Amino acid sequence: MNVVTLLSYMLRKMNHSFLTLVSGLLIMTLLQSCGLFGNKGTASEKLNRRGEVTGVPARAGWQQSLPFEMAPVKAGTFWMGQADEDIGVSRASTNKQVTISEFFMDKYEVSNNKYRQFLDAVRMGDLALGTPTTQSNPPDFILEELLPDTAIWSQSFTHHYGDPLMEYYFDHPAFDDYPVVGVSWDQAKKFCEWKSYHMNANDESEFDMPKFRLPLEAEWEYASKGGKDIAKYPWGGPYLKNRRGCLMANFKPGRGNYIDDGFAYTAPVDAFAPNGYGLYNMAGNVSEWVEDAYNPAAYSLIWDMNPTYMDSTESRKVVRGGSWKDVGYFLETSSRNFEYQFVQTAHIGFRTTMTYIGRSGSMSSNSNKRSRR
Repeated sequence: MNVVTLLSYMLRKMNHSFLTLVSGLLIMTLLQSCGLFGNKGTASEKLNRRGEVTGVPARAGWQQSLPFEMAPVKAGTFWMGQADEDIGVSRASTNKQVTISEFFMDKYEVSNNKYRQFLDAVRMGDLALGTPTTQSNPPDFILEELLPDTAIWSQSFTHHYGDPLMEYYFDHPAFDDYPVVGVSWDQAKKFCEWKSYHMNANDESEFDMPKFRLPLEAEWEYASKGGKDIAKYPWGGPYLKNRRGCLMANFKPGRGNYIDDGFAYTAPVDAFAPNGYGLYNMAGNVSEWVEDAYNPAAYSLIWDMNPTYMDSTESRKVVRGGSWKDVGYFLETSSRNFEYQFVQTAHIGFRTTMTYIGRSGSMSSNSNKRSRR
């Protein structure tokens, strides 16, 4: 027998043995699946049949996806409150160490075009293509109660003519990427309600995402610091200009001076550099509604874990961040102000947040990525 014939013979024997082994394993698997050996099902199913409690078997996994144009903010502890002089001697921002859980926050203030999508959905009666898993009925909106006040540019300020372009601020595409203004706290809450329904109704996942909402005041301040322990401004500080002498936000640098930052009124929502969490315009441009009711003594009343001050009888609501018409003091991460919840102004907008419901204190590194669900 030559070498070639010997090798051919050995390969045939090996193939025969391999096929025999595979066939045997396949038959054993089929027999087990038929219950002939009494080992049917997974380990937890077998334990359940013996009277053990192991939880509902074969539950589908779930991972919270990062919504469009939102940034993850990881949990942490920080000193909430006064970051510099209390020039108003208000004592409304005393220091308190608090812990904040993980959440997602809009990178940008809600723009005219995003708010317009909300109005168009209400106007056409097309709130969503489907139905959320845990919310069967769509929210009930009245269009006239949701419209921003487009006359505020000439009404918010005494003896103020305003830029002629401002009559087009909400409707003209030139201002699509500018922050929506002229919306009250109540209207901002309605936007969050629609945005939640819109996402969950069009999502094919078995489980709904958490609802969008306004930031808690403590969340807003924590996020505005951009991960820095001590930050007078979102970029750190202590100055309002960078080393090249450029102003870092859209505000009022001096009496009668609104233009030195490059914008006389509002700026696009992606103007200026983001902070350490990737959040834009956390100082200046427009002040932002937050969830909390205003109380100058709130910090002495709230808890030190995810604190918030809720009072449905208090019509004053906290606004944060300062705006295009404010001096530098209101741009500080600790500065507090308020407005009545039904008031619409030319300098207050908002952004939304979403609670992260993964394991506490260990937001996944993948949470800063979008995934198809």
